[in-house]
Amino acid sequence: MEEFLKEYLTILLYEKNLSENTINAYRNDINKFMEYAKEICINDLNNITSGHITKYFEEQRELGIDSSTTARYMSSIKSFFLYLESNNYIEKNPTEKLGPVKKSRKLPAVLSFQEIEKILNVPNTDDITGLRDKAILETFYSSGLRVSELINLKINDLFFEDDVIRVLGKGAKERIVPIGSSAVKWLKEYFVRSRPHLEKKSKSQNIVFLNKRGTKLSRMWIWKIFNYYAKEAGITKEIHPHTFRHSFATHLLEGGADLRAVQEMLGHADISTTQIYTHVDRNYIKQVHRDHHPRG
Repeated sequence: MEEFLKEYLTILLYEKNLSENTINAYRNDINKFMEYAKEICINDLNNITSGHITKYFEEQRELGIDSSTTARYMSSIKSFFLYLESNNYIEKNPTEKLGPVKKSRKLPAVLSFQEIEKILNVPNTDDITGLRDKAILETFYSSGLRVSELINLKINDLFFEDDVIRVLGKGAKERIVPIGSSAVKWLKEYFVRSRPHLEKKSKSQNIVFLNKRGTKLSRMWIWKIFNYYAKEAGITKEIHPHTFRHSFATHLLEGGADLRAVQEMLGHADISTTQIYTHVDRNYIKQVHRDHHPRG
């Protein structure tokens, strides 16, 4: 089973051109199911039935795994068995008649513009790392990037004269995203007063945002930065880097931006993913009505 999984993940990497994070998610999801199969004494993929898979997902629900994660597990397992079937590694696909897991659409947490401003005003821009963090926060809110997209930004992806950046998104898909004048200003300041002190010629490899060792920041470090500045700003909501992305999209739609344009900026393959922000926007409109209408 391990050899089949290794071969499948190699195909995803080199033929499907999926990101390292996506491949790791597939690996973890499928490994969990394979461990379950071994626990019930199944060591041959041909012996797995739809009943075994159904039972596995029943146990996941009992463990409190949410519907979104369960749906991802199902998608990973289905795609793996489809690969096995198409290569004649198994006689019958046990997932063939299994329906998709219904995901409950959880509205993302969003910060108000005033809350965003509070966080943006916290970093000490007279400090080398404080200035770097200011540039990071401004870039996040101005462009709605994913964490992986931000930490992998390279200098030649920045086009200050056009106020845009080039982003390599999921599935190595390239897109051009506008950035505002404030983000451009603080990025320029960072390149003059901060990055030269962080750069290590042999290590930095053209990466925009660097740590004190001169290498790119980790995803975990970005989370720490957000938690620290949110706390310092007195924000009590539970937020994370993706919250800036959600806020970016919501504030654009509140301002009258076209849904297709927001989809393009976020790098969503399917517009239905972007449409969740229209629900957030409706909630905002309802709140405005309640707050300001005489009979709200």
